[in-house]
Amino acid sequence: MQKSHQFSPVILREYDIRGQIGKNLFPDDAYALGLSFGTYIKRKGGDRICVGYDGRKSSVNLKEALIKGIGETGINVDIVGLGPSPMLYFAVKDRMCSAGIMITGSHNPPDYNGFKMLTLKGPVFGQEIQKIGEIAAKGDYVLGNGKIREIDVKDNYIKRLSKSLSPSSKKLKIAWDAGNGAAGEVLRMLVKKIPHEHILLFDEIDGNFPNHHPDPTVDKNLEDLQKAVIENGCDIGIAFDGDADRIGVVDEKGSIIRCDIMIALYAEEVLNMYEGAPIIGDVKCSQVMYDRISALGGNVIMWNTGHSLIKSKMIEEHAPLAGELSGHIFFNDKFYGFDDALYNAIRLINIMINKDKKLSEITSDIPKVFNTPEIRFEVEEDKKFDIVDKIKEKVRKIDDLSINDIDGIRVSNQYGWWLLRASNTQNVLVVRAEANNKNNLQILKEQITKLLASENIYINWEE
Repeated sequence: MQKSHQFSPVILREYDIRGQIGKNLFPDDAYALGLSFGTYIKRKGGDRICVGYDGRKSSVNLKEALIKGIGETGINVDIVGLGPSPMLYFAVKDRMCSAGIMITGSHNPPDYNGFKMLTLKGPVFGQEIQKIGEIAAKGDYVLGNGKIREIDVKDNYIKRLSKSLSPSSKKLKIAWDAGNGAAGEVLRMLVKKIPHEHILLFDEIDGNFPNHHPDPTVDKNLEDLQKAVIENGCDIGIAFDGDADRIGVVDEKGSIIRCDIMIALYAEEVLNMYEGAPIIGDVKCSQVMYDRISALGGNVIMWNTGHSLIKSKMIEEHAPLAGELSGHIFFNDKFYGFDDALYNAIRLINIMINKDKKLSEITSDIPKVFNTPEIRFEVEEDKKFDIVDKIKEKVRKIDDLSINDIDGIRVSNQYGWWLLRASNTQNVLVVRAEANNKNNLQILKEQITKLLASENIYINWEE
């Protein structure tokens, strides 16, 4: 008889389950998740769950425990195997599975891992994750004897990606940085189908990430890619995070193209097909992006950060495009509406081919602003949301400010705007600021620094 199970409350996040191996995440949690998620899906009328996993050292053990639990609910399991998260998402859509679970720590350190869950209709997040936790806490499982089998979807996935590439007689030189993440094998297969010249960096899957951390939002993690682009005369450089649902890009000069600017580029193409369509960005995105999409005739929507939250809003608004500064970008026009960095790369290559311009030229008419990258700093997990709330109350007492509080607090004034929010995946606070000149950016940074210092938090802007 299966017993009830209490998950550590800190691992039941807003849009996934994620924790630290040996501290608050164990194989027993994976087994209990299999039982509770299998029960959750079976009660919705489902009968089959796809399971995939990334290259972290802990992923195989978690996978074995997870599928054991799912099978004991009577749900059949299709093991997709080692690969990127979007390959698992593709498997669910392509095979019409009831649901899917991806075992991945994404961009977190090597000793972290977790689970991203979805159904055929959309992501599982928020209160649904809490419901799954409640099923485990009560031991309220449906029991049965599901069949478990391994399947190979790599070829079909690669075919689906490669058929989206625009034909061209022009050959680009492209540098790819897989960051030793889960995309490595699939990337090697994909570039054989793309008729351009390719340079691959760190495509061997290694859960210790020996070369650099697989998070393309951090500039230092793109230094190897920038160097490869410059030294080899590449037209573009493309990087992925640990499970390849997030993209990073550098142009032919080695300059980093922030993902909100990429969303603006994608929006131009999408709005040519869907005039006046809603385009969704998260609260961290540049005002330049929102202004650009509005100027193109798009119905721009600012929404909460979080891949599941953005996906859900995309479904609600019937939006053909959505994205986050962090590199999660979702196409729902010619694709499935999930975040796939490999597909994003192909759409960007198509833009370069169709415009027949260098990437720096394509972005040259976008207004230049001065902004910080995402500044992330650690705080105690159980205090991070309280800190944001306290700062929010202080800001409300200041005159001449425009405040958006859908996710943390985004404050606009005559100098520009700044953001403070709590991460849903780590024990960190996130800060970003943007202005139209360096002096105004410095003023914004000083405002944030002073407010945080009032809560005994001191930020290092150089990180």
